[in-house]
Parts: sequence; structure tokens; C-alpha cells
Amino acid sequence: MKKMAPAASADAYVAALAGWRRECVEVLRATVRDTSALEEVVKWGHLVYLANGPVLLLRAEDNRVLFGFWRGQRLGAIEPRLRKGGKYEMATLELREGMAIPPSTVRRLTREAVALNHALGDPTHIAKPASKRPR
Repeated sequence: MKKMAPAASADAYVAALAGWRRECVEVLRATVRDTSALEEVVKWGHLVYLANGPVLLLRAEDNRVLFGFWRGQRLGAIEPRLRKGGKYEMATLELREGMAIPPSTVRRLTREAVALNHALGDPTHIAKPASKRPR
């Protein structure tokens, strides 16, 4: 994937995409935004949704779109295609051209991921050792 300057806004991020990746991100983005009142930002070069810390991400790459959740390892019963990986109990669904995820599943994942952050706190703070947590 080519290194590019981060998009100035979420709308600019989506506008820079083309073809099936743009369509996929537009559908996921609309469903996520309709499901829960999340703060949407461009962070780490992709779309990140926040509610008491990072909840989920949308990342379009050359040949795939990643739909990831900070506490996604707890969401496998909702979407078994989520792959574990990374810190903070991360799990990500990899979507390629021709693949889809039902909007009802996107809504369920989003609601549950937000509920986990509200119940357990910001996943990025919880994982830090006590000596490095903000006071």
C-alpha cells in the first residue's frame, strides 16, 4: 500500500476511495453512524469511531477493507469471521471484493462494542500498567 498523507476529514477519506472499496466503506460507515452516536475521526490513517475510547475502525487498503473492533475478541459469537490480533483484544473482519456483512450484524457488533466500552472503560487505558495510566 502506498504511503499517503492522512485525509483531512472522514468525508475526504471516503471521497479518496474508488470502486468496491468506496461502496463497502460507505455502507459500513452509514450503518455504524445510524446505529450509535459515535465520534468519527481520522486517526492512524483510517476511520476510527470513539465512545469512551476507540470502539471500531474502518480501513480501506489496496485489496481489502478492514472492519475492526478494539474488543473484537469478545464479539466472535456475533461474527465468527473476526480474526484475533493486536493489543486491546482487537479482532478484525477482512472484506474483499464481492464479500459482505449483513447490516443487522454491523448494527449488533457496533451496539455491543459500544456497550463494552461503557461497561469496561477505554480499552487503551485499561491495558496500560498502573504506573503509566493518567492520573
